[in-house]
Amino acid sequence: MYPRLLEIPSTGRQSFFLFGPRGTGKTTWLKQRFPDALYLDLLDHALYLALLARPQRLRDLIPPRYGGWVVIDEVQRTPLVLNEVHRLIETAGLRFILTGSSARSLRRHGVNLLGGRARTHRLYPLTAVEAGDDFALERALISGQLPSVYTQPDPDAYLASYVEHYLRQEVLEEGRTRNLAAFSRFLESASFSQAAPLNVTQVARDSGMDRKTAAGYFDLLDDLLIATRVPVFTKRAKRRMTVHPKFYLFDAGVYRAIRPAGPLDRPEQIDGHALETLVFQELRAAVAYRSLKLDFSHWRSSAGAEVDFVAYGDDGLFAIEVKRSRTIRRADLRGLKLFRDDYPMARCALLFGGDRREHQDGIDLLPLTEALADPTLMLS
Repeated sequence: MYPRLLEIPSTGRQSFFLFGPRGTGKTTWLKQRFPDALYLDLLDHALYLALLARPQRLRDLIPPRYGGWVVIDEVQRTPLVLNEVHRLIETAGLRFILTGSSARSLRRHGVNLLGGRARTHRLYPLTAVEAGDDFALERALISGQLPSVYTQPDPDAYLASYVEHYLRQEVLEEGRTRNLAAFSRFLESASFSQAAPLNVTQVARDSGMDRKTAAGYFDLLDDLLIATRVPVFTKRAKRRMTVHPKFYLFDAGVYRAIRPAGPLDRPEQIDGHALETLVFQELRAAVAYRSLKLDFSHWRSSAGAEVDFVAYGDDGLFAIEVKRSRTIRRADLRGLKLFRDDYPMARCALLFGGDRREHQDGIDLLPLTEALADPTLMLS
């Protein structure tokens, strides 16, 4: 059990949601943090069918005068049970922990998220800090940071199984498509857009489907927290900016498992996209676990100047560029310099493969290993 940075006191009184893709360790974390809770797992087929047919049966599953936590795992499988959860919070003062793959997925089924009576938390793949001495940059770039890749004897086989069974199972349960062959083609085509501006029309063409279908599949990936589209930063823009968001599958190992590779592929390009994905994983987790008020975007002018990540909100403005090379050329700083010209209040950092911190032209140059071990170097 790796210690997680997510902090939710077991003595709290407020119910909460815990969202994250399957495999990120939600159930393991909850059983460690809330060992005495009553667990109701909706992956149990009999329980799933019982509550699907009659959500009011939930009350019968909870002992009389029970005062502990009630965990409902994979609550998105029976969204209407949330109405009963809401009623029991109000009438019986019960405390619930509700895990699932997406808040948007639940809202799409027409249910409310308990009218603000429950907080929302996210769990991400392991961070470098959580993995501790077991973290190795090269391994993380190849196998990603899902907790099971650290315990499985064959991480590649685990990731292949994860993609084959979990992703397809989730898609079938969502009921948004029954054409798994088309979805598989789409998923492979989408993986070529990893860490790059997304052209939905091109992905649709490569997948042999119409644009509307491809756009629906991208929405599905968003709903299931499997992927994220990072918009362009346009606050008080002084330059003409591009319009396409950047696309990221949520884990570097999952990306590699989906992305087909052949003799015409450049390994350094795939490695670069995996590195950018890993840094994004760390940034998202750092913001969530520290409760920072920051949203992510990227910056790319129509002239081609770009910055990989921009974090902006009540807690500041940060621009972060990622490079694998051990040495930095002046050209590598161009995007950050232009961004800093437009936004002089921004804290700018370039992460690189060297082993010594530097500072050039108002930009912090941070070794990747140091930045991953202490994300506050990027966001403070």
